[in-house]
Amino acid sequence: MIVTGITSMKSTAPALSARARAKVNLTLRVRGRRVDGFHDLESVVAFADCADRLTLTPGANLSLVASGPRAQECGAVADNLVLKAARLLGERVAHLKTGVFALDKHLPVAAGIGGGSADAAAALRLLADANGIALSDPALMEAARLTGADVPVCVRSEACVMTGVGEVLQPLGLPAMPAVLVNPRIAVATKDVFAALGLRNGELHAGASDGIEAIAWPETGASIGDWLAMLSGGSNDLEAPAIRIQPVIGEVLARLRATGARLSRMSGSGATCFAIFGDEADALRAAQTIRRDHPQWWVHAGTLS
Repeated sequence: MIVTGITSMKSTAPALSARARAKVNLTLRVRGRRVDGFHDLESVVAFADCADRLTLTPGANLSLVASGPRAQECGAVADNLVLKAARLLGERVAHLKTGVFALDKHLPVAAGIGGGSADAAAALRLLADANGIALSDPALMEAARLTGADVPVCVRSEACVMTGVGEVLQPLGLPAMPAVLVNPRIAVATKDVFAALGLRNGELHAGASDGIEAIAWPETGASIGDWLAMLSGGSNDLEAPAIRIQPVIGEVLARLRATGARLSRMSGSGATCFAIFGDEADALRAAQTIRRDHPQWWVHAGTLS
């Protein structure tokens, strides 16, 4: 267990709890790098049924306790995105009620599935609940954006098309899709992957004019097959540079593709990869086989939606 700045004041207010679901980039185009150094992205984002859990016990002082099987991977708790998000919201909302956050950490870190961003977004949801703030409140969304590019999409944790630097969100009626997530337990720094992509400030990425904003995505209620037909035409522009940095990502993808999955791809900047299957039984069999052959890897069988 890691603890920082715990207040001794006891609160009579009930604790609030939220799940911080893993984010999965089903597609990820890098349209270019802006003059300010940020990258313009286009991504179809889904959320998995694996998650961290965050609890807020109202109190006088803002602090964080981290526990769980991945707590030691979080680094210095004082630098955790949960506290960063809370502080940024506190700068924008007068007399913000905070307290002690308790993070039960299960998702791998630096893994391309937005674990830290999902935790920060969960913190903002809990603070919104405790303070009567709407999730659409401009102050809350600004705090989310300043915390990190993946935090706004994680606030609602709903499937969408994410564009800009992560702040423009278009909801999608994605069905629940059986899937397997695999991480080889190798951390990959997002900044290193973008550096390997090699775009200069103000430079467009090759093929950036072929955007996804105008795509007519399947309507709510469409089949998994309809969605896979659309998603298969996409890609992850960070996959190749991430594999150059960590070749094991290519091994993970090859292993997933050997299971007969209908779609396999890397999520975010890696190293987590996903595979989508036609039914839950196929996903479970694939996960069991991969766990047996690679017991050191993190493997999750579940659904994306």
